[in-house]
Parts: sequence; structure tokens; C-alpha cells
Amino acid sequence: MKLDPKARYTKTHEWVRLNGTEATCGITDYAQAQLSDVVYVELPEVGESFSQGDAFAVVESVKAAADCYMPMSGQITAVNQALTTSPELVNKDPYGEGWLVRFRPTNPSEWDSLMTPEEYEKFVAEEEAKGGH
Repeated sequence: MKLDPKARYTKTHEWVRLNGTEATCGITDYAQAQLSDVVYVELPEVGESFSQGDAFAVVESVKAAADCYMPMSGQITAVNQALTTSPELVNKDPYGEGWLVRFRPTNPSEWDSLMTPEEYEKFVAEEEAKGGH
């Protein structure tokens, strides 16, 4: 399982990376591996606002459809248009070209409530041990 050392993680398997006043978000390498081949991504509109934990996108694979949840509250500033024609980028490069949205966080302190890469790795190991996802 690959991790981005600069990102923080959620228990619903999203990652977020801060870059000044903007954040980039996507699903984790673990999540894309669980979903298998991604065939469609439904993204929000630029300008929409979401609270932390709100469903903001849907990733559909040959196996299942999964909601994606906002790691932090914020307003969408960009969506990854490349996923419209190449949803498989989520599988190939979940922390790079497979990003889902960029947003302007409205409550930056929420960053502190997210898991570090080490905490996320431990969380996934515990989930696997329980026979979770």
C-alpha cells in the first residue's frame, strides 16, 4: 500500500494535501485497490461547499460504487476533468493524476483531526485484521 507522506487521511479512505490556502483530495491507494478497476467518477460542481464528512463524489468500479467524503470542510475550487474520460487514473496514480477535487478549506483546524500516514497505515492494518474492507 502506497502512502503520500505529505497527506493526511480519513477513516473512509480519502487523502488530503494542503498547498497554501488550497487543498487537494482523492481516494487512497488502499481504497482504489479495494474498488478494483474504476470505470466512472461523479464529481461535484466548482463552487459547491461541503462540510467535513459530507459525501462529495462517487467512484464507480466494476465491483462497486463508493461515496467519497470530504476530509475537511471547504468550497470546491477545481475538479479533475481528466477523470471524465480517463477514470482509470484513480487506479494508476491515486495521489497524483488521479486526484478528485481541489478545495479551499473553511476550517483549517480540521487538518489536526485527520490521521497521519503512520496512523492511517495502522488503521488499515487493524481493519484488515478484523476482516473489514
